[in-house]
Amino acid sequence: MLKNILIHLDASKQNDSRLQTAIALGKRHGAHLTGLYVVTHPEIPTYIEAQIGGDVINAQIEAATQEGREVLERFEKQTAAEGLETESRLVEGTVVDCLTTHGRYFDLLVVGQYDPDDSGLHSVEDMPDRLIMSAGRPVLVVPYAGTFPDIGDRVIVSWDASRQATRSVNDAMAILEASQKVDVLSINPAGNDHGDNAGADIALQLARHGVNAEAKQITSPDVDAADMLLSRAADSSADMIVMGAYGHARWREIALGGFTRHMLAHMTVPVLMSN
Repeated sequence: MLKNILIHLDASKQNDSRLQTAIALGKRHGAHLTGLYVVTHPEIPTYIEAQIGGDVINAQIEAATQEGREVLERFEKQTAAEGLETESRLVEGTVVDCLTTHGRYFDLLVVGQYDPDDSGLHSVEDMPDRLIMSAGRPVLVVPYAGTFPDIGDRVIVSWDASRQATRSVNDAMAILEASQKVDVLSINPAGNDHGDNAGADIALQLARHGVNAEAKQITSPDVDAADMLLSRAADSSADMIVMGAYGHARWREIALGGFTRHMLAHMTVPVLMSN
């Protein structure tokens, strides 16, 4: 069941669309919504900090804190109007660390896609990437453009029979069970131990959960797999994609693979990712 959702709130222009997406999910599943606003301290070199003084820095932090209070107040008003049970949290720290720490106790984390045209302090380019790999919970990334009031009606599952894909399907099960149609899409499936149609078995698993699922395949080795997935989402009027997040070790960190990074950069519908 999807009963406990954490949404990252900030002062960006994309915040309202992200909130409306979370509200739509909350209403559909009868879920509790918690809004988390993170006050980040300005990164000021020590030699500059000594020149401007602590009062200036404290004033900046207080201004950011007040901005957070106002964002959370709007969150409370909008969710109350929809009859949802909510909680507001105002914390200090880095966005990824705070979302990771708080997010461990939720069914789903909702965050926004990085907008390259938004240069505000609240915009962190690699935040979704790092959160997906560190949170240990499914993360729903909402595009910075568009609105998604019917999220979860028509879903595409990107399937390659991997551990990550399996985890994503399990994490998204409540959403899939409430959907109208689910396409299990295998792109350029390679020969493996999962039969001629790699998506057939997972589609059967979903069907046994009452999901209207159909296994499909696309083969086009000359076209980027992520582009094919986005194209199919547009052609089928999908309002959500479910996929595993793939990564590899790099200098003690986890770096996302090219397919995952392409989806994060070019998504046109919300994408639920699990690692």
